[in-house]
Amino acid sequence: MANSLGQLFRITTWGESHGGGVGVVVDGCPPRIKLSEADIQPDLDRRRPGQSSIVTPRKESDTVQILSGTFEGKTLGTPISMWVKNTDQRSEAYNEMAEKFRPSHADYTYQAKYGFRAWPGGGRTSARETIGRVAAGAIAKKILREKFGVEVLAYVSQVQHIKTDVDVNTVQFDDIESNIVRCPDQVIAQKMIRLIEKMRGEGNSVGGIVGCVARGVPAGWGEPVFDRLEADLAKAMLSLPATKGFEIGSGFAGTLMTGLEHNDAFRMKGGKVHTTTNLSGGIQGGISNGEPIYFRVAFKPVATVMHEQDTVSTKLKNTTLKGRGRHDPCVLPRAVPMVEAMTALVLLDHALRQKAQCG
Repeated sequence: MANSLGQLFRITTWGESHGGGVGVVVDGCPPRIKLSEADIQPDLDRRRPGQSSIVTPRKESDTVQILSGTFEGKTLGTPISMWVKNTDQRSEAYNEMAEKFRPSHADYTYQAKYGFRAWPGGGRTSARETIGRVAAGAIAKKILREKFGVEVLAYVSQVQHIKTDVDVNTVQFDDIESNIVRCPDQVIAQKMIRLIEKMRGEGNSVGGIVGCVARGVPAGWGEPVFDRLEADLAKAMLSLPATKGFEIGSGFAGTLMTGLEHNDAFRMKGGKVHTTTNLSGGIQGGISNGEPIYFRVAFKPVATVMHEQDTVSTKLKNTTLKGRGRHDPCVLPRAVPMVEAMTALVLLDHALRQKAQCG
């Protein structure tokens, strides 16, 4: 089921960039949860295009409609279907792409796999597919917050060479949302914005890193082997468009330490087991240990640039192609709610699995 994620809290996204709309079906949501469009729309507003000068100017309200699964403002326990209409397609900008593969896009690989592709806007490879993820993630975040006391926050920690050293343990939502790049460090944020604006002016793009922290996750969520919590998080993150890397806790920097330096020592505090450091990133042996879970996701520069590049045609002839249409010069500001959504979906699925198995 290549379009589905999760076991007990399961989502299936659907739709293409320039089709009638995009959406998601959520199966396994517990009943009697208060839910309306107002619970979902704020995260979609954070994801939508056209929200600032450093994202794609495509104008979409991304207004969500709940089609099923609720009654009198509460979830029924039956599948929840949500839909967002596409209203600002301009497929004519992609006419040339019907016969030419865009460099570093999925045009060629989709053609190789299916022998056919929806070329306007990239079809299902477009980031508009993530609308369904973010809508479902908003439900997962609400349940995690209200039923389990878990908070999930993501933020832009690096744009190309510009990065912040903000403490992941103290980062707050209001600081993240206080600027258009969604970096909680206000001074660094302005430098990031200037770099992205420069890239846009040059018809180029830039990548970077989104950091994420989940606070309040109790010890015991996750599985010991193939469904390790960090493995499911990694899969969820790397399924997002433009992602190229995932590291949790100390990540690759841990390779420079000795075991004595890297080990998180255990101590009792307030009647509970804690670690004095958290280089494990809140997960050990594939199972949460009660400390904050934190990780980083690397996003590549947007593949569409407004310059002539070498490519190949659908007739397998060498040619060139210049990027057209409306695109983000940097995906990071809009990727923040996507990372939060995928984190919440994985965590809630494991929370329900833990409850089903161990009570």
